Amino acid sequence: MESRAKALGHGIHPILIVFPLGLLATAVIFDIIYLATDRAGFQISAAYTMGIGIIGGLVAGVFGFIDWMGIPSGTRAKRVGAVHGLGNVVVLALFAASWFQRLAATNWEPRAAALICSFVGIALAVVTGWLGGELVERLGVGVSDEAGVNAPNSLRRSAGRPRTRGA
Repeated sequence: MESRAKALGHGIHPILIVFPLGLLATAVIFDIIYLATDRAGFQISAAYTMGIGIIGGLVAGVFGFIDWMGIPSGTRAKRVGAVHGLGNVVVLALFAASWFQRLAATNWEPRAAALICSFVGIALAVVTGWLGGELVERLGVGVSDEAGVNAPNSLRRSAGRPRTRGA
């Protein structure tokens, strides 16, 4: 089942998810470094990285929702996709809660509640990321109908489609 939202022959959602996932994970790493070293700057870096990750997650989620709408009803893929998507909404809500708590603090200082939100958020992101992998790897969601080890380049016309003069 191919992605509904594509750019240059590839699904947009899987292209975009690497950015928010990487940014949110990096924010947690900055928090850990800040807690271990108490060096100023890491808490600020965590907050800015987290903010950009949240925005990126919202954008990626729009394209994920478009793809999810194309999954046939009553299938395991539709159910897994719903848990994946709703789980990621919770992930973004946890990170947003963490970000707003930091915003209210002096110098983006993360208090315990902010850290708990981001640590739980990244743990849940591991689970929802696995579910996303399940959708693609096991259930074939977002995979081209022409996929195979010898499939043509996605930028070329399909072998099955007639070529027009000059194309």
